[in-house]
Amino acid sequence: MAKNLLVVPLALLDGGWSGSGAARVALALGAFVLASSLVYVLNDIADVDRDKRHPVKRHRPLASGRMGIPAAWATAAVLGALLGPALLALGPGGALVVGLYLAVNGAYSWKLKHLPLVDVFVVATGFVLRLLGGYEATGRPAEMWLVLTVLAFCLVLILGKRRHELSVSGTGHRPALVGYSAHFLDLVLVLCSALAVVGYLLYLRTESGFGPYALLTVVCALLALFRYLQVVVVDGGGGEPVKTLLRDRVMLANSAVWGLLLLPHLAA
Repeated sequence: MAKNLLVVPLALLDGGWSGSGAARVALALGAFVLASSLVYVLNDIADVDRDKRHPVKRHRPLASGRMGIPAAWATAAVLGALLGPALLALGPGGALVVGLYLAVNGAYSWKLKHLPLVDVFVVATGFVLRLLGGYEATGRPAEMWLVLTVLAFCLVLILGKRRHELSVSGTGHRPALVGYSAHFLDLVLVLCSALAVVGYLLYLRTESGFGPYALLTVVCALLALFRYLQVVVVDGGGGEPVKTLLRDRVMLANSAVWGLLLLPHLAA
């Protein structure tokens, strides 16, 4: 899934990883794909009645009736059976991270998704755990400023999605939305955006090992955040953050420049 691809490879930013390290990262990525797929299936089973009333989610296989509940449970069983050997191959550390991901998302599906503020932090934690899984696979400690940056950036994406949901469907589909308003979400979006930029700047200065010219990529970070906030606040979008990141032309051009600026430092 794209969400796994967006986060796990960040563990490789400091370069110098071997072929065996790449294989372990690929294994960790596969485990997270299976785990996240399992979570999505179980969550769709739990939310099938609510999804039927959502303007977008009603087109999902379960909500639309294209897949029955028994078939969904069978799919979950297959995913769980495939995940077991992957966890054994990862070893204790990697299995612990993926296990935490499953536990956090299980708690989210059961109760936490109904609690305002808690819901967005739990979803963002899932992305951080993907990042930590990538670090565990390479055998190196995580850079904590990068972890904070990923957390803050993911909060921006999730809060933007909540703002879109609030404007499109009100509080009926997601109970946690009763704890939000457009004005409040705008305030915390600005706060999390500032935290993301500061965290990224401190990562570049203290942990990345990149040269001083890598600081130019802070401009790319700012543009990415500005563009996403424009999509959410001005254009009324943001309902599907991953699609915005992968399909928006400004985002894609900015990402290309960002990568080109970092390339000399990654190759060094």
